[in-house]
Amino acid sequence: MNSRLIHIEQNREDSLQSQIRQKLVEGILVGSFAAGSKLPSSRKLAKQLEVSRNTVVLVFQALIDEGYLESRERSGIYVTSNVQYGKVANSYPASFDTNSSINNHRFKGAIATTNETSCPSNWRSFPYSFIDGKFDSSLYPVKEWREANNKANTTREIYKWSETQGAEDDPMLLDEIRTKILPRRGIQAGRDEILITAGSQQALYLLTQLFVNSNVTVAVEEPGYPEMRELLTNKGAKLLYQAIDDSGIVVNENLDNCDIIYTTPSHQTPTSITMSMARRDELLKKANQQDLLIIEDDFEFESNFLGHPHPALRSLDKDNRVVYVSCLSKVLAAGVQIGFIVTDKNVICELKKLRKLMMRNPPLHNQRTVAYFLSLGYYDSYMMQLHKVFFERWLTLREALNIYLPNCIDTGPIQGGTAYWVTGPKQLDGEYLRKKAAELGILIEPVKRYFAKQEHPENCFRLGITSIRNEKIREGVSKLAELIHLLTAEFEEKLSNAKGKLLSNEALQQILPDVILECQMVYGVPCVIELTADGSMQGITGGENREIDSGSWWVENGMFYRQWKLWGYGETKGFYVIMDGKEMKWFDKDYCFVRQLELKGYTNQNLAP
Repeated sequence: MNSRLIHIEQNREDSLQSQIRQKLVEGILVGSFAAGSKLPSSRKLAKQLEVSRNTVVLVFQALIDEGYLESRERSGIYVTSNVQYGKVANSYPASFDTNSSINNHRFKGAIATTNETSCPSNWRSFPYSFIDGKFDSSLYPVKEWREANNKANTTREIYKWSETQGAEDDPMLLDEIRTKILPRRGIQAGRDEILITAGSQQALYLLTQLFVNSNVTVAVEEPGYPEMRELLTNKGAKLLYQAIDDSGIVVNENLDNCDIIYTTPSHQTPTSITMSMARRDELLKKANQQDLLIIEDDFEFESNFLGHPHPALRSLDKDNRVVYVSCLSKVLAAGVQIGFIVTDKNVICELKKLRKLMMRNPPLHNQRTVAYFLSLGYYDSYMMQLHKVFFERWLTLREALNIYLPNCIDTGPIQGGTAYWVTGPKQLDGEYLRKKAAELGILIEPVKRYFAKQEHPENCFRLGITSIRNEKIREGVSKLAELIHLLTAEFEEKLSNAKGKLLSNEALQQILPDVILECQMVYGVPCVIELTADGSMQGITGGENREIDSGSWWVENGMFYRQWKLWGYGETKGFYVIMDGKEMKWFDKDYCFVRQLELKGYTNQNLAP
């Protein structure tokens, strides 16, 4: 036996006793400590591990009680001789023929699509990870989850949830969902109208099993959620790829021949566009006219940052045509995997039958733990904290894009979500950008997998906020902007070749006082800037959630300088200005094109244009 039997870590959260027990059991089960072999004495092992002898004695005694070890009088501690009893000996060959008949002839339900993922498995090692759906560990409510788990694990509670029969879900969790979560979406439901699932993906799987076959036509968003397309394709459904616009999925005559519409209205996957109230009404009207079923995937309703969330389609549905799918926060999903379906009770009955064939129901212990997490108010307080963190990151990313990539990036008008869909310059190769950015430690998400059709914009990518801390966002976007400028430099307008006239110091001082400028923010709303003769300025954005800021401006050495109080991080920036008709083009100190503004008018009527 090796002089060093096992290794433990003194600084781990697990107790030393727990670590020693785990290592010894692992060694026994895999055969590292053979049946009948003698272990070192408690004194010797304690000395090797630099722990107290009493710690080792307690571990030995526990393993003797459990049957892993046995104490032989005046001889020592041994691995139990029959510890491997009941285990089948390994008799399989070292390798298999990958072309054997089991691989080539027996798969009947294999998925035809690839296993493409949005990021590498070691994403945490990248300093600038803009990958949506991955989460840094600091976001997890460890203390609160432990308390909820402890409450669900008392003897009294174990008796309660273990008595739930058949395919039924935990009644406590059903009540918490229908009284705490669903009302936020305007939904009212009874226990018999809710089914608990192992995450939203299982919910979608069950729905496709129930409603879809080769005779069914399903409309899906394009671009849209690829895993739902895979489920539908696997069931042989006919797919209609329906376009989206700034209001959500387009409602037109294309939907007339469909049976089902799948949509993500809160924050469309992958663009984060929120479906307008007018479009929701159109969609429900179309469903009623054409006798359609709507599957509403409401996976991200909690992350609406501008204004109040729109009510769910299910809450607006007067004809019982909407099946609602949602889940707990995605931050919790990786470990908890609790989703739910809300629909007619007759549909729930059928779904329970299907779920029973798979797993009866998600583990009742998990369900009761989640129920306590909700009932104790931890979920509400956690979501408020998470909302605050994500809103801060969302605004930081938006501001960074507006500063470093203002005139070549368009994210579209979004009200929330945890990712920006970014459209770059026409000449940008998004896939090549992704590869070069990774070399600089920047992870961005490619968008090809969201498109079902071969034709897709090559100059698009996604930037998420869930996996990157706020303090790293600005620096990451700055580096990404430098790379984009480098990759598209030959196509960019420069100060030296720009169309129009470079304004001198005197021309700037004459033109700029009492002028109104208008530009487009990267997030799809207009911004009006008023420069007054006293050197002050005011800016106001359009849209429902307008923003206002003020600052100062001046002219120096042939450049226009401005400093906002809040916008642009409150930093001073200088620009060379070229006038091209009514268009004003700004170039930075390195003569690179930054932003284009339109000269809308003068507040001083005596000043000629």
